[in-house]
Amino acid sequence: MKSISKFIVAIFCFISLPVYAANLPDFKSLVKEASPAVVNISTVQKKARQGELNPFQGPNGEEIPEIFRHFFRMPEFDQGERPRRRAPQSLGSGFIISDDGYLLTNHHVIAGADQVIVRLADRRELEAEVIGSDERSDVALLKIDAEDLPTVELGESKALDVGEWVLAIGSPFGFDHSVTAGIVSAKERALAGDTYVPFIQTDVAINPGNSGGPLFNLDGEVVGINSQIYTRSGGFMGLSFAIPIDVAMDVADQLRKHGYVTRGWLGVVIQEVNRDLAESFGLDKPAGALVAKVLPNSPAEKSGLLEGDIILKFEGADIIRSSDLPHHVGRVTPGKKAKVSVIRAGREMTIKVEIEALPTQDELAKTNVRKPKDDKGNRLNIQVAELDQKSKEKWQVSKGVVVRKVLQGPGSDAGLMVGDVITMLNGEQIASVSDFNKVSTDIASGKSVPMRIVRRGSPLFIPLRVSD
Repeated sequence: MKSISKFIVAIFCFISLPVYAANLPDFKSLVKEASPAVVNISTVQKKARQGELNPFQGPNGEEIPEIFRHFFRMPEFDQGERPRRRAPQSLGSGFIISDDGYLLTNHHVIAGADQVIVRLADRRELEAEVIGSDERSDVALLKIDAEDLPTVELGESKALDVGEWVLAIGSPFGFDHSVTAGIVSAKERALAGDTYVPFIQTDVAINPGNSGGPLFNLDGEVVGINSQIYTRSGGFMGLSFAIPIDVAMDVADQLRKHGYVTRGWLGVVIQEVNRDLAESFGLDKPAGALVAKVLPNSPAEKSGLLEGDIILKFEGADIIRSSDLPHHVGRVTPGKKAKVSVIRAGREMTIKVEIEALPTQDELAKTNVRKPKDDKGNRLNIQVAELDQKSKEKWQVSKGVVVRKVLQGPGSDAGLMVGDVITMLNGEQIASVSDFNKVSTDIASGKSVPMRIVRRGSPLFIPLRVSD
């Protein structure tokens, strides 16, 4: 009886395997059509820089973040651990977007190069001109002198679904036209230091040399540029990230027309809304971007946005996490008015903001203040004082009270520290010690309320609960 059962199971498996295999994607035709438009990119620095070369230092002297280091071919070392004096090279990938020679790659692949060499699928090597490069999005537009070149088809990254099959073609470790495949793991991922790119996360195997190469959907359309991996070992660990092609082409168009990229700017410092902050602001669940600071003379200030507002929607798009907001703001053309939905004092309202161009650097205003006056104690069991001129200039605040002493109580439980500047409590602006005492006295027992502080120049909200 057991032998019959095994025979039946074997027959079932034999029949099922071809059916299962038939449902898997066939990448052969996609690779055949798309590969000729994928190129290998080498960069050369002709002049050695003064002093010793640092293998983990960028072309402009900045330290290369660990997440990027695997994308570069580092200088070789001799036994004395000193880099050899030779022209450093980095290997990457790219893809041709027009038959007259325009192609895309990553900014970090060609950054600081004196010469960029593009090797085509037919083995020709051509020197490329850098039309423009944008560090914030990590996108670079190149041009080679050639005609009738094979090109990729461009898709729409916003049409991607999580779980969809995708395929990468690139030159990992210099092995041209290597193909790897996987699925979309997530969309609109925010990574530290990459404020303006909502990355596509995949489990496609990406290694050194894949950087700048295309990510295809099953229709053979480019939906992203492979840019980063998350790794603790320096090699692939199942987490790779691609720049959405919609974002990349917007950058490329601006680079081609102007040579630089203009982004929208709102002018706020934001923070994540956690569970305790959500409760303190009366929200049902953690969501949105909490405005911790409104920059002076910014679009936010001109429109009436206030510190303590929680931005829930921007131009109709839900802001689930605070990291979602910069992506949407950056895509808005400067001069356009955008609708911003906020929660203020428990009430939802819509504010129209005229978006401006992102400045190269933000300047914060300095203001006059009164002489400090100490407070001997209050309901939070902390001592506060008026801000003096020096403190205002040092921490770049216009009003508030500074914490001089923290005793055991609600203040210490909330994490207050000596030197913190309290600028808002329970939705009320704090301009003096008397303001602080009045507002703190009116806080209901057992209720969590938001407190805005500035700690060493960085604004943030913390939840405060008073239990009498």
